[in-house]
Amino acid sequence: MSDGLKLGLAGVGTVGGGLLQLLAAHGASLAARAGRPIEVVAVSTLEHRRNKEVDISAFRRVQDPVALATDPGIDVFVELIGGEGGVAKDSVEAALRAGKHVVTANKALLAHHGAALAALAEKSGVALNFEAAVAGGIPIVKAIRESLQGNDITRVYGILNGTCNYILTRMEQEGRSFADVLKEAQAQGYAEADPTFDIGGFDTAHKLALLTSLAFGTRVSFDSVYIEGIEQITPADIEAAGDLGYRIKLLGVAQRTESGIEQRVHPTMVPKHTAIAEVDGVLNCVAVNGDFVGDVVLIGPGAGGAATASAVVSDLIDIARGNILPPFGATAKALKPYKQAQMQAHEGGYYIRLSVYDRTGAFAAIASRMADQGISIESIVQRRPGAELPGFNRRDEGAPAFVVMITHQTTEAAIRKALAAIERDGHVDQKPQMIRIEKL
Repeated sequence: MSDGLKLGLAGVGTVGGGLLQLLAAHGASLAARAGRPIEVVAVSTLEHRRNKEVDISAFRRVQDPVALATDPGIDVFVELIGGEGGVAKDSVEAALRAGKHVVTANKALLAHHGAALAALAEKSGVALNFEAAVAGGIPIVKAIRESLQGNDITRVYGILNGTCNYILTRMEQEGRSFADVLKEAQAQGYAEADPTFDIGGFDTAHKLALLTSLAFGTRVSFDSVYIEGIEQITPADIEAAGDLGYRIKLLGVAQRTESGIEQRVHPTMVPKHTAIAEVDGVLNCVAVNGDFVGDVVLIGPGAGGAATASAVVSDLIDIARGNILPPFGATAKALKPYKQAQMQAHEGGYYIRLSVYDRTGAFAAIASRMADQGISIESIVQRRPGAELPGFNRRDEGAPAFVVMITHQTTEAAIRKALAAIERDGHVDQKPQMIRIEKL
C-alpha cells in the first residue's frame, strides 16, 4: 500500500470533530478503498471553539492556520474554519500556492472567491474539493461535476438550509408564529443566536452560487443572487397555501433563461404532490433537471458534524486515489462569464395576500390594478371582517378583509407594479404579501 495521505486539519469544531471520529471509526476500510491510509498529522484550532468530545492530544498542534497550510509534513490542508475572508481565505490561498491539496466545507469563501481559488489550484496542479460546502451529506457536487456531465442542465433547485426548513415545518404542523418557532430552534441548537445568515437566505444563496457554476459552467457570481428570507411568512400564509394545495419552502433556484442565468432565493409555494414538498425538518433536498437524465432528486441531511464529515472524506478519498478534477468541472479559464437574467422578467404564478379595507369600491379598484398589468386571477378566497385567521387578531367590527389570490402565469415586474399601485390607492392596511409559485 502507498504511503499515507497526511492531513493538516484547521478547525476542530462540529465538523472537524466529526471528521476525526469518522477517520478513527473507519480508518482501515477507508485505506482499503483509497489505496492508502488517510491520517491527520497536525491540527490548528482555537481552544474555545474546539469540539470537547474529541481528543486531539495525539496530533501535533500548529497555532497559526496559515503556517499549517504550508507545513511540509502535510499533503492536504482541510479547512473547516469558515468565513468568506480572514484566516480561512489566507490559509487556503497559502496551501494552494504551496502545492497542497485543499478540502473545504466553506461555502462563503467559495461563493465570494471561488473562481480565483480554482485558478490558483489549477496553476499549482492540486485539488480544491468542496463537496461538504453544499447540502452537507448529499453528494450533489460530485453528481453535477461528474455523474451528470453528459447532460445539458436547465435548472437546479432545492431546499439548502435546514434551519429554515425546520422553522417552516413547525409553523405548518403546529400553527405557531415565525418568532415563536425561531426561539425554539435557537434553544435546540438548530438556529444561531444571530440567525440572520440562515433565515435571511444568505446561507442558501452561497450554496446556490456554487451549484450555478457547476451546473452551467459559469464563473461564481454570488452578487447576482436575488435573496429573500422567511421572516415575513405568517401562519396565515401557511394555512392558505395548504388550503390551495401547496406548501411553503425556502428554495434556491438557478435556471437558464433566454436573457441569461437566473439565481434566486425566496419562499416558494410548491405543490403538495411533489417530492420536495415532503422534505421536512432539517433535511435538505436538491433537484437537477437534465435534458437526457430528466429529473434527479437527492434528499438527505444538509448539516451536522457526521453528515458533513462524510462529505469531507469523500473528497479525501478522491485525492488519495489521484482523482484530481477542476473544482467547478470546467477549468477556470473555460468558465464562462456570468450573464445575469432580468429577475423581474421571471414568469410564473403568484400567491398574493392582501388586507383590504371593507369599503365600497376597494375590491373593484384592486381588480382594475391587476387588469392594468394584464394579470389574470386563477382563484380568490376572501375572509370576511371578524373571521378568525391564524396569524392575525382582527375580530373587531369593520376590520379589513383578508383576501388571498392565486394568479395565472405572469411576470414578477407586472405583479410588483400592480401591488405598488394598490398600496398607493390606500385600500390595504399593510404591505401586500407575495410568494412565488414554482412549477416543479
